[in-house]
Amino acid sequence: MKFLDQAKIYVRSGDGGSGCVSFRREKFIEYGGPDGGNGGRGGDIWVEAVANLNTLIDYRYQQHFKAQNGIPGMGRLRSGPGGRSITMKVPVGTQIMDEFNETVLHDLTEPGQKVLLARGGDGGFGNDHFKSSTNRAPRQSTPGWPGVEMWVWLRLKLIADAGLVGMPNAGKSTFLAASSAARPKIADYPFTTLKPQLGVVGVDEKEFVLADLPGLIEGASEGVGLGHRFLGHVERTRVILHFIDGTADDVAENYAVIRQELEDYGADLTDKPEIIVLNKIDALMDEDIDEKREALAEASGQDASEIHLLSGATGQGVKDLCRRALRVIEGAQEAAEAADPAAPYQP
Repeated sequence: MKFLDQAKIYVRSGDGGSGCVSFRREKFIEYGGPDGGNGGRGGDIWVEAVANLNTLIDYRYQQHFKAQNGIPGMGRLRSGPGGRSITMKVPVGTQIMDEFNETVLHDLTEPGQKVLLARGGDGGFGNDHFKSSTNRAPRQSTPGWPGVEMWVWLRLKLIADAGLVGMPNAGKSTFLAASSAARPKIADYPFTTLKPQLGVVGVDEKEFVLADLPGLIEGASEGVGLGHRFLGHVERTRVILHFIDGTADDVAENYAVIRQELEDYGADLTDKPEIIVLNKIDALMDEDIDEKREALAEASGQDASEIHLLSGATGQGVKDLCRRALRVIEGAQEAAEAADPAAPYQP
């Protein structure tokens, strides 16, 4: 299944059915009177988050969703039936944006969460509705109210606890494969990862969800490489794992480039807890490791001992990094619960 994290769709709720003008005319019944029924209500457009989806690929092949119109009323006081509603299924983490892709209309963050996107129009009144002591034979009815139509964007932001960022070929996919059951594509050329990958990491009988994102390069905010498109999936994470290729000539420069791109993207990504990971240490001498660790400490303002050493290929430091990430995630969760005990946990 292909991964699609945004789609533009057109939705239109149903129009209400018109009211009916009718009179009861039967043999031997002298005073029949008005008996026109009301029109049915137009169908609604609903959006529901479900747990078994992880892409918006269904909305690539169908972009128009129109609910059924209400049926007009009929004689003998028969009201028209309402139009059938439409419920669109989307993955958990989907945001519904306006047609300019700027304003968030709804944010579906929990399985089973359901929102009304476009309400159907009310049905019109038949002439029976207008009868009174002074108007015994009304010949008036009202048309149904029109439905709502709009263009909206569906934008998926994956629900993950931790996110991997870094330059291409920094070893993010290798770490995802080493720490979870995910099997991302791994190769020795840049931009091997073309779409976000999710993996469930199990450590010390606990689990958290890890998201591997395509690599960033300088100028991503201006569309260079794959751009900033996939950074939205990091917005919901509790911690960022910043991978640095230990074999690079200038690790401090690589770190600064990625931090600048995160800042250019916005959404307070630079304020999230960050674990800096010096990867591929199996290809370095001990003195090179110490030198590059110090360079990263100076560039980030962290202590050199906080720079995590890792070799995804050999497995060195993988478990320790998972445990450290889990501690940060649990700490962030406890802080959120302390701030608002009634709020449900949201990555």
